[in-house]
Amino acid sequence: MVATFQEIIKPIENDIIEFRRYLHQNPELSTQEWNTSRFIQEQLKEYGIPFKAGYADTGVLGIIEGERTGKTVALRADIDALPITEQTNHDFRSTNEGVMHACGHDAHTSMLLGAGYALNQRKSELAGTVLLVFQPAEENSPTGGAAQMMDDGVFDDYEPDVIYGQHVWPSLPVGQVGIRDQEMMGASDRFTVTVKGKGGHASMPQDGNDAIIIANQIITSLQTIVSRNVNPIESAVVTVGSIHGGYAHNVIADKVTLEGTVRTYQPSVKEKVKQRFHSIVEHVTEAFEGEVDITYLDGYPATINTPKWAEVARKSTQKILGPDSTPTVDPVLAGEDFSRFLNRYPGAFIWLGTQIDSKEDQMGLHNPGFMLNEKALSSGSAMLAQVASDTLVHLQEGETSE
Repeated sequence: MVATFQEIIKPIENDIIEFRRYLHQNPELSTQEWNTSRFIQEQLKEYGIPFKAGYADTGVLGIIEGERTGKTVALRADIDALPITEQTNHDFRSTNEGVMHACGHDAHTSMLLGAGYALNQRKSELAGTVLLVFQPAEENSPTGGAAQMMDDGVFDDYEPDVIYGQHVWPSLPVGQVGIRDQEMMGASDRFTVTVKGKGGHASMPQDGNDAIIIANQIITSLQTIVSRNVNPIESAVVTVGSIHGGYAHNVIADKVTLEGTVRTYQPSVKEKVKQRFHSIVEHVTEAFEGEVDITYLDGYPATINTPKWAEVARKSTQKILGPDSTPTVDPVLAGEDFSRFLNRYPGAFIWLGTQIDSKEDQMGLHNPGFMLNEKALSSGSAMLAQVASDTLVHLQEGETSE
């Protein structure tokens, strides 16, 4: 009887956990993942998996060619960490001050290595090729690393017919996986608005032009975009997350800087919000006789799954975790660089439940106290391998039926 992916993964379960702990202890920021890249290459060598490196500088591409001809499936993991000071009691907490794997990319990388091992053990049965895409700079929005990897030719020799990504998800318990047929995550634009007025003494406001007053009116007016310009059944968020301005209690501010983000799903909604954003900022400033500089950065597109491949991923997951393992989940407006792969290739993005045993102590992604449940890692690896294998079968059957 052919061994299941769970059975193949079993002997390296502890390795996957140790990989994750090593990476967690040694996190590296976006575009600086040199040691992480070397570590990935060493493990691929150990597993006998051919690879190429240097995409977006630190990206790595593992290549598993099945012994039967067929199509190509890619599996992607991101490898960078965040500029966050860790606040956990792990004995493997970060040794790089001010840098932490607070978004689970250490787990993503480790699970993809585990999936690569399992797939390589069964390459005689694979009809096609599986690519292991280790992507840098996911946290470096809006630039990211996905586009640069593709620009650098990561898929020049092997172009995927389908691509999958996986993300740990702290709100889902271990054994549960979130998969949606379409929208998973949002477009993530960002902006900086610098309002310029005229400074002066607080007791003589008639001689100045208070930039704080102008900024206040801009912030209030921006909230009308979602409430009055976006269809209530569609989704959008406009958030001003940072305000800097003023010098002292008795000085009228001559400059205020606002920073924030715009989140949407549909491209048409994104463009409407963007247009209204510029119009409101410019006209409010003009009404108060100030000046304004706007920097608006188009970030990651929305992460939209291909329904066909989302369904394949759902069924593959159920083979590993059971028929009740894929509950209905709501999309979120957090951004994800994997969207740029999905803009070019069909595929799906998956959320792996990694909730720790104590829900009260579970912190969210990007929190300095973020923790994940390592019990999920081996099944996450097996699931990725199953998804890739099943997708190759579906692709082969589709080609035959044509």
